[in-house]
Amino acid sequence: MFKKLGLIVPGFCFLCLLISCTGSRHIVTTDTAGVAPKAQAEFRAAWVATVSNINWPSKPGLSTGEQQQEALSLLDFLKAHNFNAVIFQVRPQTDALYKSNIEPWSYYLTGEVGKAPDPYYDPLEFWIEAAHDRGLELHVWLNPYRSHHKDGGAVSEKSIVKTLPGLSVFLKEGYWWLDPSKKETQDLSASVVRDLVKRYDIDGVHFDDYFYPYPSYNLNEDFPDGESWAAYTKSGGKLTRGDWRRKSVNDFIERVYKEVKAEKRWVKFGLSPFGIWRPGFPESIEGFDQYDKLYADARLWLNKGWVDYFTPQLYWDINRLPQSFPVLLGWWAGENTHSRHLWPGISVYKGGDDKNIDETINQIMITRGMLPQSKGAVHWSISALTKYPNVAKAILDGPYKKQALVPASPWLDNTPPEAPAITTELKEDKINITWQHPHENNVFRWVVYFKYGNDWNYQILNRKDRSYELKRTSGEKLIPLSRIAVSAVNRVGNESKLAEISGF
Repeated sequence: MFKKLGLIVPGFCFLCLLISCTGSRHIVTTDTAGVAPKAQAEFRAAWVATVSNINWPSKPGLSTGEQQQEALSLLDFLKAHNFNAVIFQVRPQTDALYKSNIEPWSYYLTGEVGKAPDPYYDPLEFWIEAAHDRGLELHVWLNPYRSHHKDGGAVSEKSIVKTLPGLSVFLKEGYWWLDPSKKETQDLSASVVRDLVKRYDIDGVHFDDYFYPYPSYNLNEDFPDGESWAAYTKSGGKLTRGDWRRKSVNDFIERVYKEVKAEKRWVKFGLSPFGIWRPGFPESIEGFDQYDKLYADARLWLNKGWVDYFTPQLYWDINRLPQSFPVLLGWWAGENTHSRHLWPGISVYKGGDDKNIDETINQIMITRGMLPQSKGAVHWSISALTKYPNVAKAILDGPYKKQALVPASPWLDNTPPEAPAITTELKEDKINITWQHPHENNVFRWVVYFKYGNDWNYQILNRKDRSYELKRTSGEKLIPLSRIAVSAVNRVGNESKLAEISGF
């Protein structure tokens, strides 16, 4: 560093003299690229499902305090296990787990559609603030088409099924589903996304694999959109029924992506489709055909770059030949023509034994090896991680032992923030590091790098942190602390130059 500073060295010596008198110092920002190792970058997320109270809240009608305590327990768990994102379901059935003027309060929250929490609070606002305070991104997860779940209680007079008649069709297993081909459906769901992006400080918008419903939802009979199809053909439409359905979904996906970017460019849009595009792609793959059954042309969405991250649900084992995890991951990687993030969904619901531990860790490591430019995985779901603590511990002791930043998204923003300004203070056998930044509201995380002997390490801190304490020596051999550097990381993962100091 000092060779690079050249004529500034005498000034630094004067500063050292000042330190001996005051016990503190202020460090000027310097460009020391390459001196310290970069912090790991890997997307580590878990789904939190609210539909049917799968993950949160544990049941409808809990008190506000009970709901909040359950939420904090889940978020604390993620932080303690070095995750950096949560995918939180806020619209399970054209309802809202947040204050909405478009759709009613969720049954899964209070046990009554349209009933707000009492005492009042906004659950999404609470989740966002608590997640960000723990260094976790929060992505809102919506189902764009399900208007009533069979486990969602009786259809209420406040339900979209009743308040917007004509948009939903009944499916024989007990669901109601918005007709994806109708402009009113697309307008409704797009307006919900825009409202969330505009009003809440979210990091991402997320859809899963429910587009046209799975055939079993209508007892394997065709989706009942005869009226819409007849109107289309009568108007001169020439597409086949399958292509017409797929076009409706394709148009909606493209629209949502563009509208999210128009509102807040840095908010990521993620899709988590069924893990197989079509049987035979690649050749060894067998199984469900989402293209033909869900009318979801997921390959097209990835090919077109209508996503910022893509999370195919690859819930199969590595050695399950007809649906092999690495074979499918490799195929999707070959379709990622716009170099978006490819963070597969993996299942940890297979038990708490050594076999599942090995499978989970091996899948994480395969993902790292196959996708080194943007590592990451999304875990289905958080309840499996909490249910099987030995699995969670093995992940923490293994691939997630060190903290990681969310990988940057350079197509959204490639400008790093300014580096912080550091002050250090000597306190007996410790050094207290504090920092300031000219644009603190644009910083999401901080990284403190430090070197003992020849070994660098780092600690990732959260948005409200402004200090960190280090011992002046490490271990039984009392290896001295020789260098410190601090960087700022913005909302899309860009890391600043380092503010660095050495020579204690």
